[in-house]
Amino acid sequence: MDAGRTQEGLREHARGLADAASGADALTRVPTCPDWTLRELVGHVGQAHRWATHLVRTGGTDVLDELPRTPPDSPADWSGWLLDGADELIEAFEANPDGSVEHPLLGTWPTAMWVRRMANETAVHHADAALATGTPFAVAPDLAGDAITEFLGLLTAVTAAAYKPELAELRGNGETLCLRPAEASLEGWLITRTPEGPVWEHGVRDADMTVDGPVRDLLLVFARRLAPADAPGVKVTGDASLLDHWLARTAV
Repeated sequence: MDAGRTQEGLREHARGLADAASGADALTRVPTCPDWTLRELVGHVGQAHRWATHLVRTGGTDVLDELPRTPPDSPADWSGWLLDGADELIEAFEANPDGSVEHPLLGTWPTAMWVRRMANETAVHHADAALATGTPFAVAPDLAGDAITEFLGLLTAVTAAAYKPELAELRGNGETLCLRPAEASLEGWLITRTPEGPVWEHGVRDADMTVDGPVRDLLLVFARRLAPADAPGVKVTGDASLLDHWLARTAV
């Protein structure tokens, strides 16, 4: 997607997260992030936006302790706080659209990739808030598809297993997993487990295990926000143990 669409997605889901969270008790537990309350979820996302803004502005990799992780006391003020963080990141990118950031694990990323990272992070945490509060969660197909694409890219990166050793267990001998979205506008994804580690490509074909469904639900399943059995639009065919094995080792 182009940078403008990514920015729209960041703002859209920052607002959606705030709307889902601010109408409930701030101490409501978040089942998909079991160590967090809604207040802590909002604080995490707001801090992440501000940290990414610092990276884009400086090209550095330090995590600054002074970045605020505590949102405003009143949930009514969470929307403004989250949108301010998103806007600050967008403004930092627009001031340095051709810059790059050095990261010890991710390597050199253009600044646009940090806006994308935060847009997708915010969308998934919007889902966390919606699931915790019983409010609807919607995501545009292009944004959901891009989140899956980025997620697969991160999980299959050469350095990923050094950060998360469980990913080394995703090596295999050619087993294939296919994600087939219901939306005709999306290409789908094919994962192949090789002895060197999993690789992926766009497209769909016969595979050892296939997950069919709306891309929103595919995102929630592969981000481990919904179990396949709890996503009514999702159908798993083939060797379901391959999906169970993948999900058990890709918690983030």
